[in-house]
Amino acid sequence: MSQNGEDVNMKEETLTAEEEAQAQILLDHGISKVVAKELLAIYETGKLTQSDLDDRAMDALKEFAPEDAIKVLGQLVETNLEHVGNKSAYLCGQMKAYRHKLRAGNMQSLVKGPDEAKLKEILDRTGYSLDVTTGQRKFGGPPPGDDPTPPGPGHEIFCGKIPKDVFEDELIPLFEKCGKIWDMRLMMDPMTGLNRGYCFITFCEKDAATEAVNSLHNYEIRSGKPLKVNISVANVRLFVGNIPKNKTKEEIQEEFGKKTDGLQDVIVYGTADNPKQKNRGFAFLEYESHKLASNAKRKLQSGHQKFWQCDVIVDWADPMEEPDDETMAKVKVLYVRNLTSDVTEEMLKEKFLEHGKVDRVKKIKDYGFVHFEERDDALKAMDALNGSKIGSLEVDISLAKPPSENKKKEQRKRDQERRMMRAAYYGFDDFWVPPMRGHPTGARTGGMRRQPYAGVYDLFMFIR
Repeated sequence: MSQNGEDVNMKEETLTAEEEAQAQILLDHGISKVVAKELLAIYETGKLTQSDLDDRAMDALKEFAPEDAIKVLGQLVETNLEHVGNKSAYLCGQMKAYRHKLRAGNMQSLVKGPDEAKLKEILDRTGYSLDVTTGQRKFGGPPPGDDPTPPGPGHEIFCGKIPKDVFEDELIPLFEKCGKIWDMRLMMDPMTGLNRGYCFITFCEKDAATEAVNSLHNYEIRSGKPLKVNISVANVRLFVGNIPKNKTKEEIQEEFGKKTDGLQDVIVYGTADNPKQKNRGFAFLEYESHKLASNAKRKLQSGHQKFWQCDVIVDWADPMEEPDDETMAKVKVLYVRNLTSDVTEEMLKEKFLEHGKVDRVKKIKDYGFVHFEERDDALKAMDALNGSKIGSLEVDISLAKPPSENKKKEQRKRDQERRMMRAAYYGFDDFWVPPMRGHPTGARTGGMRRQPYAGVYDLFMFIR
């Protein structure tokens, strides 16, 4: 909406000669005299200067009706701008949020921020800075006088389920108990002025991150409001779907490498029984860093780009949780890939028995799991058989990766939900289901049959 429609129950005021001179830059941008006068008044407070507003902010401001522009500027004045580095970008974010609220008919008052006295005490004590933007509040990094090199993997934690009105004045003292903080990024919702319910905290020492997970996961920061705390794993992998199945790994890497930066590897899965099928219609793109992966995702999703005349699907791949060394040191199950349909469980067991006592074998489509009784036998079998032919193809063998505790809980929950659904629908126990055939009315025409492979959950304990 431009200032041409300025019937807003507000009279245009005549500016003095001095004010006209000061406002000339604003007027040259097409800013209304009413809004220009409001800006000049804000300049006098020192919270904002003319140099703080770039062309983008000025262009956005002039598109507002004067009464709405004045309301946005009023909200800006009520906000503590001391820690806002780019005030022009911050104002643009405020205008965008205001417009969304206006359309939704939800014009709640500005959310109260952190306790400024407590925040000042924290900043004075640590010597850290606080950088506020419309989408994030970033505290620290690096500590004053310390090595500016960011800490490596395992130093950052994810903290979720944060009450939306909690800020640094509560979070920093809590997590400081675990160790020295490198930085903290609290993610903000510009539409509401509240946090998004999560933040990332990087510690100077890896042990401090571990201590934060152990001591603060499920900690009630407010009554009935437990936090979720875990080690953060930077996602560097994208999923791309709808790829022609005749494209090789090298062709996919070349094509996506031309359009994005930092592509390190491409992971594809073929079909053992169909060597002409080079992939299964999807691939995973692995980048050097999360930032490069994020940039690639944004670039690939913009402009409806086509690859080999196909509209590909691009999204984040599920992050892989790597088991720790202590857990992997106990694994005695082998994961075997590239098995053709003619390879049976009996054939697999016979092949691996040559290297030690095998407890059991389970094959699923073109991969399988071989459970040894002794870890040393599993390692010997892996060294001897990896890359050898089982059936008509060379197989790929590695130690199976046990799922994390979270994955186990999710699997148990899904298993329980399936059992409850079966019990509710059929009225039978966990191991028996009625035959699929039968009369539409529900009358059974045959006997009971056993559910195939009752140990499915046990198997999934070792799926990569």
